Amino acid sequence: MELRQLTYFVAVAEEANFTRAAARVHISQSGISAQIRQLENELGTPLFDRTARTAALTVAGKASLPHARAALAAARSVHEAVDDVNQLVRGQLSVGMVTACTVTPLFDALAACRRAHPGIGVDLVEDISDVLLDRVRTGHLDVALVGLAGGPPTDLDTLTVVSERITALVEPGHPLTASAPVRLADVCEHPLICMPVGTGVRTVLDRECAAAGIEGEVVMQASAPDAVADLAGRGLGVAILSTSMAAAYPHLVPVPIADTDVDAVLALVWKPAPSPALREFLRHAHRAFR
Repeated sequence: MELRQLTYFVAVAEEANFTRAAARVHISQSGISAQIRQLENELGTPLFDRTARTAALTVAGKASLPHARAALAAARSVHEAVDDVNQLVRGQLSVGMVTACTVTPLFDALAACRRAHPGIGVDLVEDISDVLLDRVRTGHLDVALVGLAGGPPTDLDTLTVVSERITALVEPGHPLTASAPVRLADVCEHPLICMPVGTGVRTVLDRECAAAGIEGEVVMQASAPDAVADLAGRGLGVAILSTSMAAAYPHLVPVPIADTDVDAVLALVWKPAPSPALREFLRHAHRAFR
């Protein structure tokens, strides 16, 4: 039994798909299938039910999974202990970033970490915040920059970067500009343009509308704040963005919403007990974001 076989086993179990697991560990699908077959032959029992549409774990597979994870964690601990003695930090960091959110301090922290520790490799992926949070919780990502509604999640460690209210953003001359600040009900009398479900700003909007018993109609959505603002600037609706996002478009008019009290939060999130590589990145992140 080899550690790489356990790595492949855990990857297939977590992805529930041989193709996705192969891409995750950077080998061919035939290669990962062959290694899993060898592991099953050595154990004398199938670990996956290959008759199902997904790679479902058998009873033996479910029983083996926590032990495989523990073995891999122990192997990592051995490497980390030796690296600590030799004062080396290396490893692979999987970093998530909310789609279309260009945050220079994040890139500064990654660059500073790599300069200080060339042995640390970095993978950077984009997605909506809800997906990134799930991937941090399952260990697919080490750390992620996400948008949240209200306070940070209690099961993850966090570094809050921005915490601010949502605001309406409209073209000059729009009726909302005549009575700023406005109530959320006033804003929702107009077609809304916002970011997709699963993003921090959209979650704040949906929560505030639900709490007030208001049904706001999001007629258009875009992942990038630039696109949301551009659509509003063309008179297609009222953009809903965070205060700092809205401030980036001086040709449009931000209209504060007086009766909202849930903050849109941008934060780094990670699981407790970070690896040495992640600890080093977080050290640089605290400096970059202060």
